[in-house]
Amino acid sequence: MLAASASPPTVTAPNTAQEVLHGVFGYPAFRGPQADIVAHVLQGGDALVLMPTGGGKSLCYQVPAIVRHRQGRGVAVVVSPLIALMHDQVGALHEAGVEAAFLNSSLSGEEAAAVEKQLLRGELVLLYVAPERLTTPRFLALLDSLHERQLLSLFAIDEAHCVSQWGHDFRPDYRALSVLHERYAGVPRLALTATADDLTRADMVAHLQLEGAGQFVSSFDRPNIRYTIVEKKDPTQQLLRFIQREHAGDAGVVYCQSRKRVEEVAELLAREGVNALPYHAGLDARLRQTHQDRFLREEGVVMVATIAFGMGIDKPDVRFVAHLDMPKNIEGYYQETGRAGRDGEPANAWMTYGLQDVVNQRRMIDESPAGEEFKRVLRGKLDALLGLAEATDCRRVHLLDYFGEASQPCGNCDNCLQPPDTLDATEAARKLLSCIYRVQQASGMAFGAGHLIDILRGKTTDKVTQYGHERLSTFGIGAAFSDTQWRSLLRQLIAREAVAVSADGYTTLSLTDQARAILKGDVPVRLRVSSAPAPAERSRSRDRAGRATAAAQAHSELSPPQQAALTALKAWRSGVAKAHNLPAFVIFPDSTLLALAQRHPQTLADLQGIPGVGQKKREAYGPQVLEVLAALDAD
Repeated sequence: MLAASASPPTVTAPNTAQEVLHGVFGYPAFRGPQADIVAHVLQGGDALVLMPTGGGKSLCYQVPAIVRHRQGRGVAVVVSPLIALMHDQVGALHEAGVEAAFLNSSLSGEEAAAVEKQLLRGELVLLYVAPERLTTPRFLALLDSLHERQLLSLFAIDEAHCVSQWGHDFRPDYRALSVLHERYAGVPRLALTATADDLTRADMVAHLQLEGAGQFVSSFDRPNIRYTIVEKKDPTQQLLRFIQREHAGDAGVVYCQSRKRVEEVAELLAREGVNALPYHAGLDARLRQTHQDRFLREEGVVMVATIAFGMGIDKPDVRFVAHLDMPKNIEGYYQETGRAGRDGEPANAWMTYGLQDVVNQRRMIDESPAGEEFKRVLRGKLDALLGLAEATDCRRVHLLDYFGEASQPCGNCDNCLQPPDTLDATEAARKLLSCIYRVQQASGMAFGAGHLIDILRGKTTDKVTQYGHERLSTFGIGAAFSDTQWRSLLRQLIAREAVAVSADGYTTLSLTDQARAILKGDVPVRLRVSSAPAPAERSRSRDRAGRATAAAQAHSELSPPQQAALTALKAWRSGVAKAHNLPAFVIFPDSTLLALAQRHPQTLADLQGIPGVGQKKREAYGPQVLEVLAALDAD
C-alpha cells in the first residue's frame, strides 16, 4: 500500500501565499489554478500539474517553497533537466531576494561543496538539481540528513513528461525518481509539465507513484499563438519569406531534423541578413553555450536548432517557432511551438511538411528495434499529427482535442482565416491504390511515390519504360492531378494506413487491408486544394493586423514621452542584465517596463502595485528606475 502524504498543522495558506506572491514576485493575484495548487501543496498534498508553457508553473512550487521555508520546513528540491534553465531560474530568484542555488556539472568541486554546506545549514529556500545527480549515493545521503531533521519542504519535478516512454522526450534518469516517494514519504511532491496526453499522464502517475496526488489540468489553449501549416515546395525559401515578411528583427526558433540541415539553414538565413545562429549536439559545448546565451540575452536572434535546444527556455519574447520538418508527434509539436509568445503577446507557430516527412517518420518507426505494441502507439501519434497537418478546419480545435479538451473554432489559425478549398478525391484515391496494386502485380516488387505518380500522370520516363509500366491500365489515368495533389493524397492514404511504407531500407509503398474499403468506394476521401498561397506568404498587412491584440496595441498607443521612457528603460535594463550576466527579462519583463513607462512613477511608493516589481527589486532597482525617468523629465 502506498503511504499517504502527511498533513502538516493548519496554516493560513492563502494569505501567506498571497503575501509572497505580491511581496517577492510583485504580482497582485494568482492566475488560473495557481492558487488551488499552492494551497494544496501547503496542506501537504502531492500534485500533478499540467499547465501550458507560459502559464506560470514555476510559481506553483516557488511560492509554497518560500512559505514553507519561512515556517521552518527547510529546502525545496527542484529536479530540472537543463543546466541553462537552472542558472537562469536561480538568477531570477536571487533578483527577487530568494536564497537559491543549483548543483550541476558547471560547478567546480569547491563551489559544489559550498552549496552543500549551505544546504545542510538550512540557508537555501530552493535547490535545483538534475535527475541523474539526485539519485547518486552522495546526494541521497544529503537528503537523508535533511529529512531526519525535517528540513525537506517539498520536491518539484519539472518537465515530468520525461519519465514516460510515450512522451516526446523520454529520459531514463527520470524513472529513478520513484525513490522520492519510497524514501521520503510525507514530503509533498509536484510533477509539472506543459504536455501530456492521457497515455503519458498515466505513465507519469505510475512511475512517480502519484496515484493519490491531486491532478490540476489547465486549458492547453494558447490563444495568442497562430498556427500555420504549409505544404513543402521550396522550404528554405518559404521560411525566409515568412521571416522577412512577418518577423523581421524578431526573436525566433527554427527546428530542423538533422545537424547538417541546421547549419545549412542558419548559414542561408545569415547571408540574407537574419541574425541566425546554429545549435545542435555536434557543436563544441562552448560554442553551443555561447549561442544559447546570445539567444537569451540579445534581442532579435533566430536560433536554428535540432530538438536538442529549447526545453525550459524561459525567454518570453520569442515571436515565432518554425518547423522545417514535421515532428514525431503532437506532444513534441505543442511543446516546441509553446516556446513562442510566453509573454502573452501575438506569436506564430509555422510549419512546412511534405510526403517525404511522413515517409521518413513512418520508416523510422518501422525500422526501430522496439516491440510491435510500442510501434503501434508511435504510429498512432504520428497519424494524429498528420491529421492536424492535413486538416481543412480549425487547427486549434484539432490540437486541443488531442489533449482531451473541447473547443470552438479559434478564428486565428490559417484554416480559420482563409478556409481552404477541398475536392472529392475518392475516385483519385481509388486510382492511386489501383496503380500500387497493378505495379506490384506486374513487377513482383514495390516502388516509391515518384515512380507511381509518373505512371499515373502518363510520363514515359526511363524507369517507366524499363519495367514496361507504360502498358499498365493505370498509365496516364491521373493526368488531371498535379504532382503536388498526388503527393498530398498519398499522405492522407498513409495516414489512414491504407498504404504502408516499406522498412527494407528503400522508400517503397504497398497496400494494406484498410485499402479495400477505399478501393470499393465505400469510404469517401476529400483532398485539400493547395494551389492558394499559404497565409504566411500573402500580403503582410493583413497578417500584421491580425497580430494587433491588446498587448500589441498598448505599445502602439503610447504617447511620444511614454515611448521615449520605454526606450530609455530598455537601454537601462540591458546594461544591468549584462552586468549581472542574466537575460534582460530576468531583471524586468517587457510588461513591467511598459507599465513603468505608462505610469511614470515619481517616488518609490509609486512603484507599489506595478506588476513584476517585488520588494527586493523595488529596493535594488527603484532608485535607478526613478533616475532614468527623471532624466527624461529634465530633458
